[in-house]
Amino acid sequence: MAETDAKTKMNEITEKLEQGIRDLFDSEKYKTYLRTMSKFHNYSFNNTLLIAMQRPDASLVAGYEAWKKNFDRYVKKGSKGIKIISPVKVKIEVDDENSEKEGAKKTIEVTKFKVATVFDVSDTEGKELPTIGVNQLQGEVERFNQITKAIHEIAKVPIEYRDIEGGAKGFYSQKDNKIVVQHDMAQAQTLKTLIHELAHSILHGKPDKEKNEEMPSKDRRTKEVEAESVAYAVCQYFGIDTSDYSFGYIAGWSSNKELDELKSSMQLIRRTASSIISDLNTELAMGEVSKEVDAIKDESIATDAVEIEALADKKPSVLDQLKEKFLGKDKGIFSKKKDEPSI
Repeated sequence: MAETDAKTKMNEITEKLEQGIRDLFDSEKYKTYLRTMSKFHNYSFNNTLLIAMQRPDASLVAGYEAWKKNFDRYVKKGSKGIKIISPVKVKIEVDDENSEKEGAKKTIEVTKFKVATVFDVSDTEGKELPTIGVNQLQGEVERFNQITKAIHEIAKVPIEYRDIEGGAKGFYSQKDNKIVVQHDMAQAQTLKTLIHELAHSILHGKPDKEKNEEMPSKDRRTKEVEAESVAYAVCQYFGIDTSDYSFGYIAGWSSNKELDELKSSMQLIRRTASSIISDLNTELAMGEVSKEVDAIKDESIATDAVEIEALADKKPSVLDQLKEKFLGKDKGIFSKKKDEPSI
């Protein structure tokens, strides 16, 4: 019965997620967002890999001049660019084999490649770009410390908190097999980010060689949609509403309004979220039991101390008891002899 209720609740949460994103797609805010995003270049698969290798947290990239011309933003002084391969059309002269004239030449256009530099949005400043969600969740979370501790317990990779360059809120490093979270965020954002990166470590982490595991190859869109959907579902279960952030995040990473990435991964999202929720509930319950045991121990120690103190007040010492016992029979045992010196 409990398992059925949990499954029903998870289905309700993910259905709410899908509907929320669809509503966002139909909004004027999303249309404005799309108009801006259309100005960004669509990079080839090879360049996408180059960008990811140099800056795993990169989100929106463009060249130095493109930032100025198209977005009224300027690259910050000292920013380190991302190197990509850029095609360039050049005109060259070649022999015209079709010409009857000896030594005739013709001009043709060929594509050559050169190294170009692009910059992530976090390396720029200027006019605000339109967004389809809040930039960061705010507010405190009930049982924040307990839930955070439980996440650390169930995570199979190390978690650290520090300043992250570039404005990212967190990331999972497959190379180092660890989770890193920005250290000074609000509780709601910290918890959401923790679960997002935890989902990455579970779904997109290093395969277990001992178990002959193989991680399926997925593009970044699918990975981000999966991780944020899991984070949304888990947070919703524990009463943390991340829709203002999660809906926009998932919509931004979706390739189209049909939500192909979300639909194809829905069963995996539900299964992963349910597993995390179950593990967290177990850890939280164990934490409560541990607190109760500690409370009982403290109460027992306090009771023993009170009883000992009461006995000390009421009962005579062992020596006093012996004196009482023997004085009744022979008082001389505890009394000095006539000529015996004092000790």
